[in-house]
Amino acid sequence: MASHPQKKQRTLQHGLTGRQVSMISIAGIIGAGLFIGSSNAIATAGPAILISYAMTGLLVLLVMRMLGEMAIANPNSGSFSTYASEAIGPWAGFTIGWLYWWFWVLIIPVEAIAGADILHAWFPAVPSWAFAFLIMCVLSGSNLVSVKNFGEFEYWFALVKVIAIVAFILVCSLAVMGFWPLAAVSGVSQLWANGGFMPNGFGTVLGGVLITIFSFFGAEIVTIAADETANPQEKIRRATNLVVYRIAIFYLASIFLVVSLVAWNDPALKSVGSFQRALEVLNVPGAKLMVDLVVLVAVTSCMNSGLYTASRMLYSLSARGEAPSGVRRISGSGVPTVAVLLSTLAGFVGCLVNYAFPGKVFGFLLSTTGAIALLVYLVIAVSQLRMRARAERDGTVLTLKMWLFPWLTWLVIGLIVLVLGYMLFSDAYRYETLMTVGVATAILGLYAVRRRSTTAVPATQGAEQGRA
Repeated sequence: MASHPQKKQRTLQHGLTGRQVSMISIAGIIGAGLFIGSSNAIATAGPAILISYAMTGLLVLLVMRMLGEMAIANPNSGSFSTYASEAIGPWAGFTIGWLYWWFWVLIIPVEAIAGADILHAWFPAVPSWAFAFLIMCVLSGSNLVSVKNFGEFEYWFALVKVIAIVAFILVCSLAVMGFWPLAAVSGVSQLWANGGFMPNGFGTVLGGVLITIFSFFGAEIVTIAADETANPQEKIRRATNLVVYRIAIFYLASIFLVVSLVAWNDPALKSVGSFQRALEVLNVPGAKLMVDLVVLVAVTSCMNSGLYTASRMLYSLSARGEAPSGVRRISGSGVPTVAVLLSTLAGFVGCLVNYAFPGKVFGFLLSTTGAIALLVYLVIAVSQLRMRARAERDGTVLTLKMWLFPWLTWLVIGLIVLVLGYMLFSDAYRYETLMTVGVATAILGLYAVRRRSTTAVPATQGAEQGRA
């Protein structure tokens, strides 16, 4: 009998350009949390929130350095999930991969709903759910066509965000120096004018870290996207080295200007957001419209990245045999279509649940993501600790290395464990932490069942062959 040639397995293609990956690495740390969510952080810790952002930024910088070390040695769309499987064990890669996917498919509807609410305010005749449905259809459609479409959308989204932040920093800097003619205030007196720099004590600074850490989550996306570009090692190296500057400019500089110009206890701060309130204090015309436009771009960008990231993580899980085999199907243009469709479907379900049961079921589901970011960072640190030790034993040459290994790695692990412990014993964060633990336990249970079933099949087959 003539044998037929085996069909070649399609793989992800290098469809992203260098400029797109550069912008994706920037967009990953600029979300709506910076423009709106930072107001809650400021109201919690006062001007001392700058310490919270600096501490969080340092933690993210160290985690990204560790992740960069592993990703340059082995670029992979599964990123830290793949490294966890190799360094800690298949159970760790399975659990953290599915947790990460769970996080993003819940964030997708959050961002779609936020964008829809802005559009509904502009066009009240169109219901909010229709806008959410439209946004999701457009972005999922672009993701299905080719990875280049995702990269192009994200490039322009990121460019708008960068221009907006640079313009904000320029205007506010002029006001601080007394050169903005419309400003109601100038200088940096608000840093200590309302109860001092740390009005609510150092405990609120630690609480601010828990709020701000989720604003930074997404920086790791570049290590996933780099697998779909030529020369991924160089792209990852460049993005990792520039993280410190992006954190300093986009977060520390902009938040410093906000708390310099706006009183931390200003009642309007939490209702309109930190950037809009700062522009209002400076009497900038059309402040609300401008911020709404930027926030709309930010939430759409975050949803676009979330859909991409969730689908690639799901594809990677399938490629490793930790998700249904059909999920690894790749189109002729190099897109994991089934993974994109399933992630989109999960996002649609989230939207449907939110509109059908407002403030109930979806809020409950969203609470399960409370500590996932910290668990991801913890897994990255432990994986790097083990893989670096293995590389040194084997004499492997690493072109990018974590600083002061293993001391800084152990410091990061200790800090994350400390923060997780604080969350577990804190009344404000205990519920979300326990919900995350519950989801992680459920995923571990699924892994145990799956492993038991896969080991039982060969044993049964062996027994049948023996009887034959």
